[in-house]
Amino acid sequence: VTVFLSTLTPKFYFALTVTSSFISGLIFVFEWWHFRKYGTSFIEQVSVSHLRPLIGGVENSPPAPAAFSAGENETSRQNMPECKVWRNPLNLFRGAEYSRYMWVTGKEPLTYYDMNLSAQDHQNFFTCDTDALRPSDTVMQKAWRERNPQARIKAAYQALELNNDCATAYVLLAEEEATTIVDAEKYFKQALKAGEMIYRKSQNCHSQSPQHEAQLRRDTNVLVYVKRRLAMCARKLGRIREAVKMMRDLMKEFPLLSMLNIHENLLEALLELQAYADVQAVLAKYDDISLPKSAAICYTAALLKARAVSERFSPETASKRGLSTAEINAVEAIHRAVEFNPHVPKYLLEMKSLVLPPEHILKRGDSEAVAYAFFHLQHWKRIEGALNLLHCTWEGTFRMIPYPLEKGHLFYPYPSCTETADRELLPTFHEVSVYPQKELPFFIHFTAGLCSFSAMLALLTHQFPELMVIFAKAVSIVS
Repeated sequence: VTVFLSTLTPKFYFALTVTSSFISGLIFVFEWWHFRKYGTSFIEQVSVSHLRPLIGGVENSPPAPAAFSAGENETSRQNMPECKVWRNPLNLFRGAEYSRYMWVTGKEPLTYYDMNLSAQDHQNFFTCDTDALRPSDTVMQKAWRERNPQARIKAAYQALELNNDCATAYVLLAEEEATTIVDAEKYFKQALKAGEMIYRKSQNCHSQSPQHEAQLRRDTNVLVYVKRRLAMCARKLGRIREAVKMMRDLMKEFPLLSMLNIHENLLEALLELQAYADVQAVLAKYDDISLPKSAAICYTAALLKARAVSERFSPETASKRGLSTAEINAVEAIHRAVEFNPHVPKYLLEMKSLVLPPEHILKRGDSEAVAYAFFHLQHWKRIEGALNLLHCTWEGTFRMIPYPLEKGHLFYPYPSCTETADRELLPTFHEVSVYPQKELPFFIHFTAGLCSFSAMLALLTHQFPELMVIFAKAVSIVS
């Protein structure tokens, strides 16, 4: 070994240190990229998943995460954290809004995972076992499974050739072919006319067999969907009072379909009318301890309480004289809303840029925050001082709940699985908000230190080759 070491030149040691610095630098860059994309250390993940079992270690398997599924009922959400994906009550129109964004920017606003969930929704809402009895419904059953938009549109026209009163075909054309809200509304009016006729027929014979009951459920889903989208068209075209009436009528006609969250559409429309007393009445009905919460409910409640004090609120004055009862109520409402969804304030305060909301959202996640702020930012701006009050108070929530993953104050602990689901729902060009901020894994610190240390050795070897060779030989002999 001594003879071998004595034959090595300073160039060898310089090349060795440079190579090791380069390799450790590559590992560091890959570790950092993996952490930014997936939130975990690649080396740690591989060692825990593959190496530990090989050397006889016991793998501590974490609890299985909750499956992502489009939520229809939520009876036990208050008792345990979960990552359940819900249909966005205010989702945009694909042809008239999402596609227009893609034409202008060249960026795809919807992820494949999000669109796949929508395809499953459409199959659940708009198909049933009796579709084989009607050729047009059979065609539409295939259309909802098509991945290519043009293939879906072509199938819708084929269904209309077989039956000019195929409501679901008009729905598909309104959602995907119409390039303006006006065109979409025309298709939905045709769908409403056809859907009401089919719904009345199903009502008359729904008790004859289980198949007829399934058909009535499907026809009811179609009718509710069409009426809701017509109300949303009216809202987007500025006919807000008409939209409010349509939403109220729909909620009265189908009270058992409250899980569709039509009240969130109603809240947004009433806020646009500045009908704050009506907003409070809706909140009194749906902001109940036994009902599931949402960012729309929690932040709208905070907005109404902030409205009472925000115009005259001053942090300097409040620090001197203390908070009044109304101000305490407003601050507590903001803390409650922030605890439910901590991502929203940065969008409302425009500290983070918005993107088009996805078709599905994860409650308490970044996707829900995007969807809420996209429609409600204007309502916060309209009330003077509301955003200032939010800016002064929202961060106090994190001092009240120092370890939100381990405990909750007003809600169950914040779920740790939200980041993964949000990355699936939101487009890749959007930087997903992470809460709470994760600490850098040990191996990122380790590879950064290794890269820096080997780079320093390379520099010293280049500057002082003889001394570094003597040092390397001494270290080798001692070891």
